Amino acid sequence: MAPDSPRLRMEGITKSFPGVKALKGVSFDLRPGEVHALVGENGAGKSTLLKIMTGIHPDYSGVFEYDGAPVHFRSIRDAQEAGISIVHQELNMMGDLTVAQNIFIGRESRSLFISDRELNRRAQRLIDDYDIGVEPTALLRELSVGKAQLVEIARALSFPATQVLILDEPTAALSEAESLDLLERVRRLRDGGVSVVYVSHRMHEIMAVSDRVTVLRDGENAGTVATADTTMNGIIEMMVGRQVINAPKTRSNVPRDAPVVLRADSLTSPDVKGVSFTLRAGEILGLAGLVGAGRTELMRIVAGADRASSGTVEVRGRARSFRHPHDAIRAGIAYLSEDRKRYGLLLGLSVADNSVLPSYDLVSTGPVVRNGAVSRVTRRYVEQLRIKTPSIHQATRNLSGGNQQKVVLAKWLLRDVDILIFDEPTRGIDIGARAEIYQLMNDLAAEGKSILLVSSDLDEVLHMSDRVLVMCEGRLTGELDIADATQVKIMELATKQEERDAA
Repeated sequence: MAPDSPRLRMEGITKSFPGVKALKGVSFDLRPGEVHALVGENGAGKSTLLKIMTGIHPDYSGVFEYDGAPVHFRSIRDAQEAGISIVHQELNMMGDLTVAQNIFIGRESRSLFISDRELNRRAQRLIDDYDIGVEPTALLRELSVGKAQLVEIARALSFPATQVLILDEPTAALSEAESLDLLERVRRLRDGGVSVVYVSHRMHEIMAVSDRVTVLRDGENAGTVATADTTMNGIIEMMVGRQVINAPKTRSNVPRDAPVVLRADSLTSPDVKGVSFTLRAGEILGLAGLVGAGRTELMRIVAGADRASSGTVEVRGRARSFRHPHDAIRAGIAYLSEDRKRYGLLLGLSVADNSVLPSYDLVSTGPVVRNGAVSRVTRRYVEQLRIKTPSIHQATRNLSGGNQQKVVLAKWLLRDVDILIFDEPTRGIDIGARAEIYQLMNDLAAEGKSILLVSSDLDEVLHMSDRVLVMCEGRLTGELDIADATQVKIMELATKQEERDAA
């Protein structure tokens, strides 16, 4: 391969699925020692192109060259052996295996046997190199989403032949500090000659780490530009065809006399240490903190998914004891989980079935489900939320990540609850869909609904919240009115070490 030749080159790539033409003659190239960002709205074709690069979709048309020679990978192993590794947007690991087993699965040893001690030792080196902070013997399902994502990144980098690293939304589950650390690692990889394809909906990351940007729109090339020659707004306009403004909120929209709809008092569990807070009608209350701070664990208690060892929850002045999420739903509380595929959707069911899942009583007469009513309400929310699907009968697993998240939103809008818990609501969602979800949240608050917003994206917290609570190590370390909140103040509280008891 000549020094100036692309390490990877794709021309005229076309790929279709039943009812959908995902890619229409797309071109893309990647140079040695380059970070090339690939961006576009959900459904633009990014994931499909990545899956062709890595052999997951071998059935396509067009030219694919690697190291100057034509290739046609027919499996992900073909791509890995050639030196291409990928970290997928959604976790692609096995919860019942240990960290070490997940990192080296299929590559344990060329000999017949390998000791657990040796496997753990090799994994520990990677854990230390990437400062993951987990035990190699820990089961993956015991880790937070953020920690599990770091393990998957370490796994991708553990392949010795890796020349091309594809990162599909690598920071979606990470805190700001962890994201900055990852970006620095990406720069070091680039400086060491590794070529990186970087996919992210976080525009500030694209501007900070990439050398070039290719934009896809509706399965076609919208353009390729040098990052130094463009702006964030320029990239966004190429993606969505309009400007999207993300200014921080400067004052609360909640009246001073707005009633308290939710009161938590001294909630305690193994991961939550005596947390108390209130939520008012029409308020968007942000919960900030680093990964592992206990925000999700707190919300799971409020939503009835986990039980507190002590403490109380009141809804509209009435004490409640939730033994199951059904109890919380009946009290008017809905939980949109940070992991939509595990807790938010039944992926094998259709868009319609998922949309009405908690609301069959609203579309049934006695034991008989009224299919006409199911279709009507589903189509209403598909249109309102702009869910891209060929049909309301399409299996939800076939939708893009952003459209899957919108189906989760449709489910709870139909239920018409008063309190919504949004846990990382825009993780893995493009800038256009993110703006739509922000508008929806604001509209819900204006209607008097109350929102608990858990987010690791501080821009999102500052953009949406009326008030911000900050957690660290399971404790509430501060509360900020949005008029006084800044990223610096939030991070100071998120890293605040609580004074130990004198005992």
